[in-house]
Amino acid sequence: MNIRIVDRVLDRLWGFRCILCGGPGRGQDLCAACARDLPWLDSACVGCGLPRLAKAVGNRCPGCLATPPPFAVCLVALRYEYPVDRLITALKYRQQLTYARVLGELLADFAARKMCAIGITPPDVIVPVPLNRRRVADRGFNQAAEIGRFVAAALNVKQDARACERVRDTPPQTGLTAEQRRRNLRGAFAVRPSLKGRRVALLDDVITTGTTVHAITAALRRAGAMEVQVWSVARSLL
Repeated sequence: MNIRIVDRVLDRLWGFRCILCGGPGRGQDLCAACARDLPWLDSACVGCGLPRLAKAVGNRCPGCLATPPPFAVCLVALRYEYPVDRLITALKYRQQLTYARVLGELLADFAARKMCAIGITPPDVIVPVPLNRRRVADRGFNQAAEIGRFVAAALNVKQDARACERVRDTPPQTGLTAEQRRRNLRGAFAVRPSLKGRRVALLDDVITTGTTVHAITAALRRAGAMEVQVWSVARSLL
């Protein structure tokens, strides 16, 4: 039978089309070929999510070996480059909520494989990085929480989108130095005590410098979280 006829039949049965190439998704929003071609970060440092250097020892880069981060592990699935950057931008600014499912399922699959490979205990709860109230009102949703819904469903882990709040509206981080970013986020987050003694996966859509996840990790640990893992769809390498 002609392969195009088979694809058409499968598309009618499942109703899914690949969001990147338009071909049959075969039960998903992303076809297998396009998923394989994504800029995966399989060999990234599990301390910072950046590609490991030649002098890395085990799963960690020299920088994380010298100065360990405050979180137990940082699992980042993809580089923040084409087409991942387009998907995240469309989700955040054009309300393409279908992309949250795609990104969430990709992150869930990556996190499950990585935890198994390096012997990391799964978290008790997923906590998405919060947005300030004004931005949520403007956008209508928090993209990290939307992605987290699908990660939580895929891994059978509860998400608590209210566990961490941004209690102080902060100026955008773009263009700030590392020290300015740290000062900008000082006191910006509050965590509910319900996370005491729990293993938390802090979930974000994109990690740029890591300042935000460092600040929230500190707040989570002060609130009694037993362990913090950082999970992110993408990592900016700029």
